[in-house]
Amino acid sequence: MSFTDLTATEIARKVKAKEFKAEAIATAYLDRIKALDPKIKAFNEVFTDRALKQAREVDSQIAQGKSVGPLAGVPIAIKDNMLIRGEHCTCSSKILEGFVGTYDSTVVRKLRAAGAVFLGRTNLDEFAMGSSTENSAFRTTSNPWDVSRIPGGSSGGSAAAVASRMAPLALGSDTGGSIRQPAALCGILGLKPTYGLVSRFGLIAFASSLDQIGPFATTAEDTALLLQAIAGHDDRDSTSINAPVPDYSVQLQKSLKGLRIGLPKEYFISGMDPEVEKAVREAVKVLESFGALVQPVSLPHTDHGLAVYYVLAPSEASSNLSRFDGIRYGRQAKDVKNLLELYEKSRGEGFGPEVKRRIMIGTYALSSGYYDAYYSKAQKVRTLVKQDFDAAFKEVDIIATPTSPSTAFKIGEKAADPMKMYLSDIFTISCNLAGLPGLNLPCGFSKDKLPIGLQLLGRPFEEGTLLSAAHHYEQAQHWNKEAPKIAV
Repeated sequence: MSFTDLTATEIARKVKAKEFKAEAIATAYLDRIKALDPKIKAFNEVFTDRALKQAREVDSQIAQGKSVGPLAGVPIAIKDNMLIRGEHCTCSSKILEGFVGTYDSTVVRKLRAAGAVFLGRTNLDEFAMGSSTENSAFRTTSNPWDVSRIPGGSSGGSAAAVASRMAPLALGSDTGGSIRQPAALCGILGLKPTYGLVSRFGLIAFASSLDQIGPFATTAEDTALLLQAIAGHDDRDSTSINAPVPDYSVQLQKSLKGLRIGLPKEYFISGMDPEVEKAVREAVKVLESFGALVQPVSLPHTDHGLAVYYVLAPSEASSNLSRFDGIRYGRQAKDVKNLLELYEKSRGEGFGPEVKRRIMIGTYALSSGYYDAYYSKAQKVRTLVKQDFDAAFKEVDIIATPTSPSTAFKIGEKAADPMKMYLSDIFTISCNLAGLPGLNLPCGFSKDKLPIGLQLLGRPFEEGTLLSAAHHYEQAQHWNKEAPKIAV
């Protein structure tokens, strides 16, 4: 067996037991990246020297009998919108090309303390705005199952890296489905934690009331391991929740007997790929075989979720991205005559078309005379979406839906039609609006051998319940063990 076939949990255990050297593990992953990434284009930068140095430090600590963290020697890829001290951070945007982080984001600091080995920065849709990773200013990432197709977005680089076994773990961010949707299209697990469970300090903001950092992995056990390492209160993030973090690995074993699973009729809609619906319903039957109870539920304001999101998220983006003005950091236009021209040229040259589109939408929604008609109204409907979930969770423990209405589409297929692209997140957006945890679980393949994902939504801070359901499902089905065969 190759080192790159091991799970993160197996790597951590075997490195600590001195069965394997962390340096050998890191070398195996770096070699795989070198062989495969020219075709996949998951990474914006590979930290070859840093990774080997970190791995050797882990080996040295173990040889000296020192205590090491739970991720000691485990390689991980980091989405390129999280600061790593001394490394570039671009958000896949020209406006931040050359920008170097001066401090570690909280998740990176925690991973460093846990002994993880950083493989590199992964590609994304520019400033996390997109569903296909085609909006990157630098490269278009391909889906490892079919390189002519998109991997999903915006965390497409992280998802593709894990799916192609170029990394056992990766971090992504999820504002409207940007972890779960690419996880579904790439056939791996992706968890969007409850808003406030994982610190956003050092995450370059897209929409601050929606953004959340979360893990990609190939098993529920690995997902729990990574979530354990990054979860918890942080004084530097005002939205971080000060509450105890449970042991997610222990919660994996929690019985599903009597677990109430809700199937919302609003998520099984016309126009959805029949293969997706069939796979999702069959996956729910597997959970039922473990003693779970399935019943219908209703989330009546689901139809408004997409419209609400595309008012609120661009509004927050227009505010957050105003800091990239050509003065304090990032790209600065040359040969300008005055301050206004500096702003216009720097932002015009630095931002791509999708980012500009969302900034303009958000600025319009927040402008005088339109604030009440758009932004204020969207906030009120967001409350109704949250109340729908509150009511549903009085009847059920988790909600099961498709993650994406279709399998991965061809690169370029939807690039000219933003509305078609936005519809890719129709099943994932409401989770962010309500601040809930959401997990994608691989649940089958289409006739074209493209992955299909089951989405499980839970009550706030009940990630353990979602992980338990996923873990039990993996005992009966082995979709998560399938790996794409990529020609080197």
